[in-house]
Amino acid sequence: MNQALTPLPLITSEAPVATLSGLYQGHHRWLLAWLERRLGNCFDAQDLAQDTFVRLASKDAFDFAGIEQPRALLRTVAHGLVVNHWRHLDVERACLETLALVAEHYAPTPEQRLQLQQIVMELDALLAGLNPKAYRAFVLAQLEGLNYAQIAAQLQVSTRMVRKYMAQAMLHCLLSDAWGNVESALSEA
Repeated sequence: MNQALTPLPLITSEAPVATLSGLYQGHHRWLLAWLERRLGNCFDAQDLAQDTFVRLASKDAFDFAGIEQPRALLRTVAHGLVVNHWRHLDVERACLETLALVAEHYAPTPEQRLQLQQIVMELDALLAGLNPKAYRAFVLAQLEGLNYAQIAAQLQVSTRMVRKYMAQAMLHCLLSDAWGNVESALSEA
């Protein structure tokens, strides 16, 4: 009874997957390692790896069997999440730096700080769909209090272009469903 053992097939980036479960089992470790190299820590990498698969699972009628390059798909989805993660960290850091500059007797309570951070994060998410220069112009005007000429100098554009960016940003906010949440949170703060 000398049976030849057949090796288990290795899943490579070119191996087809039929289901989300197959994609997860075959490529989760690879995605986690890829994210750890980019983020520099395993905790955020684990969160974003899970978020990547959750994002794919939320796609209605997604054809997993039709994926020819599963790692390219995972890398694309994860890259978008990494960019969002870094942007959120930048916004949070800027918010904390600004709050640190407030005189101690005017400083907000920890609850108010958390509420302000949440408002800023909601505002950031609301503005995420904007052209980067329109986003920057809006932030410079609304959060840093710069006038259009100062914004134009920073962005290296004309003041007329700054007016156009601000109009785009304001229209974007008004047309967004999330604007009501941000506006009411700002009035409560």
